[in-house]
Amino acid sequence: MSLLTHPNARELTKSVRATVLVFKDPRSQELLSRIERLAPSEANALIIGETGTGKELVARHIHNLSNRSKEPFVAVNCGAFAETLVESELFGHEKGAFTGATSSKAGWFEAAKGGTLFLDEIGDLPLNMQVKLLRVLQEREVVRLGSRTPIPINVRLVAATNVNLADAVVAGHFREDLFYRLHVATIRLPPLRERPGDIMPLAEFFMEEHCQRLGYKRASLSVEAEHKLLNHSWPGNIRELENAIHHALLVCRNERVQPNDLHLVDMRTAGIRHDAPPSQAISHSPAVAAAAPVDLETALTALFEQNLPDLYEHIEETVFRTAYRFCHGNQLQTGRLLNISRNIVRARLEKIGEIAPSAPRVGSLG
Repeated sequence: MSLLTHPNARELTKSVRATVLVFKDPRSQELLSRIERLAPSEANALIIGETGTGKELVARHIHNLSNRSKEPFVAVNCGAFAETLVESELFGHEKGAFTGATSSKAGWFEAAKGGTLFLDEIGDLPLNMQVKLLRVLQEREVVRLGSRTPIPINVRLVAATNVNLADAVVAGHFREDLFYRLHVATIRLPPLRERPGDIMPLAEFFMEEHCQRLGYKRASLSVEAEHKLLNHSWPGNIRELENAIHHALLVCRNERVQPNDLHLVDMRTAGIRHDAPPSQAISHSPAVAAAAPVDLETALTALFEQNLPDLYEHIEETVFRTAYRFCHGNQLQTGRLLNISRNIVRARLEKIGEIAPSAPRVGSLG
């Protein structure tokens, strides 16, 4: 059984990222084979998968298997920066380029010289930055903010997203030309619920790992606990499984995890459950399922008749606000409910005043 671990796993205990991948399930073994075939090439790669499926681990494995393995691997979350800082972070800036630029600074592309640049949540890049990224990929050079001098780059780009970029292109949120530039070598990471053969190997790995961290004696899972793990839908994927094991070890007795020790919650509604049968995925009641579209159509017609200004913005704002409150203020779950990324949810909620704007964060190249 193949296993990948994050080099800084113990620093990510509060992260939503996966810190380990195993490849025991047939779908995972097929995935590993595809990764090994694509890794040696110089082609840009696009990794698609839900939050917590291990996209960064796959990106690191691609780097380690490539001819660039001895050069830097630089991981950047595109949704982690304020929109005003994205260009400076990616492409660098010169002294005096903007208020606070007291010295010149290389961007992430320069930092990854000769190696691999991993752009996570690529779908969250603003459209104007998508244009500049496309030019960088085409010309193989960057121009720092405040400069006119191009700097040649030698970087392999690996991007990742948890949203459907093709849908984002249709919606006008992502550039079609950039999509095709990235869509050369595509790797789709199946969610944990679609590779059940990996659940128990992962659970056993996390049991041993957290027992060591906590200074506990070696613990084990009861048969009933194993059944509970195998029957859960894992909306949070590998990170949710790790958190569940960690919690269970804290509350179990006699080094034996029982079903009641596993705190598993599936917050998704029946309408978006991936593991629900088609007949149940919409509603348990045909009458309710048939009535919902009619009610929505009636509500929209009533709004149209009022001839309100900025109606589309009003409807969109109401959708975001209502979804956010329905999810009890959980941005990640709101994103899952609307099938968009958490960072888009956060930006929209800030714009409509539902949450306070986040403080700008300036990254460091170390």
